[in-house]
Amino acid sequence: MKADKMIVFAGSASKKLTAGICEHLDVSPGRNESFHFSEGNTFVRVLENVRGRRVYIVQSTVFSANDTFMELLFWIDALKRASAESVTAVIPYFSYGKGDKKDEPRVSIRARVCADAIEAAGADRVVTMDLHAPQIQGFFRIPVDNLYALPALCDRILEEHLNNLIVVSPDTGFAKQARKYASRLKTSVAIADKERIAHDEKAVVLEIIGNVENKTALIVDDFTISGNTLVEVANGLMNRGAKDVYAMVAHGVFNNSAMEKIDGSPIKRLFITDSVENQPVEFSDKIEIVTVSHLFAQAIKSIHYRESISAMFEE
Repeated sequence: MKADKMIVFAGSASKKLTAGICEHLDVSPGRNESFHFSEGNTFVRVLENVRGRRVYIVQSTVFSANDTFMELLFWIDALKRASAESVTAVIPYFSYGKGDKKDEPRVSIRARVCADAIEAAGADRVVTMDLHAPQIQGFFRIPVDNLYALPALCDRILEEHLNNLIVVSPDTGFAKQARKYASRLKTSVAIADKERIAHDEKAVVLEIIGNVENKTALIVDDFTISGNTLVEVANGLMNRGAKDVYAMVAHGVFNNSAMEKIDGSPIKRLFITDSVENQPVEFSDKIEIVTVSHLFAQAIKSIHYRESISAMFEE
C-alpha cells in the first residue's frame, strides 16, 4: 500500500531541527501554532487537515522540561482528536530518561510515568535518540526506536584527522557504548572511574583505567548539564599525560555555569548535536554543533514507508 505524503510538525522546542528534517525529506513543516499564557498554561492548534494521515511531531522535552513535555502531550492529543491515523512522537532529547530506576526509598520512576503519559495521550510510536538508559524502551507498550548520534559525531571527528586517538568513557556505565565509538573510529578505549555521591551533578574522578600518555583523548557521553564530569575527566587525563583532550556528547543540556567551566578546562573542542536547540546560555567558542537531522529524517522515512529501520543500528 502506498503511503500518503508525510506531515511533520514542529513543537516549540524543536523548530530548527524539524526544518532540517523536513529539508532532508523534501517536505514543508506542517502548519501549527502554540501559545504559552502568562499564568503558565499552554495552548496548541493544528492548522492542517490530518484526517486519516500518519503524522510526526518533533519535540525535545527540555528548557523547561515540564512545559515542553506537557506541550508534547497536547500535540499528540490534538492530532489524535483531529483523526490522524497514527501519531509518532519524535523526541530528540527525552529529559526524564535520567529517572529510569528507583535507586533510593520513596522516589518516583519518572521515565516510566512519562512513558505512561505519552501512551495515554495517544502516541502510536516513539522515536528518540541516545536514551540515558536503553531499557527505558521497555517502559512503553508501543514501539520505540532509540537512535544514536554516534554516526554523525564520529564522522565529524574523523574530519579532524587526530593522531594517536583514544576514546574515553567518563564512567563504567557508558563503557559499552564507548566501545562502539572506538570500534567506529578504529581505536582503543580508556575508562574513567568516577564517583557521584549526591544530586548536585558533581562527580569525582578516582582513576583512569587505560594508558592515555601522549595520546589525543576523546571523551564520549550521552549528555552533559553542568560540564563537571567532562572537566573532571579532562583534568584527570591531562594529569596522566594525555596530549590533547576533545569531547563529544549526544545532548548538550547546559546550565548557566557550564560554559565558564568548559572554557577554563583543557578540552579543546566539545562536539554536541542539535537535539537541544532552545538553550538558555550563549555557547563558548569551544562548542561545535553537529546536526542529526538526517538521522531523524531517515528514521521517519523508513517508518512512513514501512521499510526496515534496523540498518540504522548496525555497528
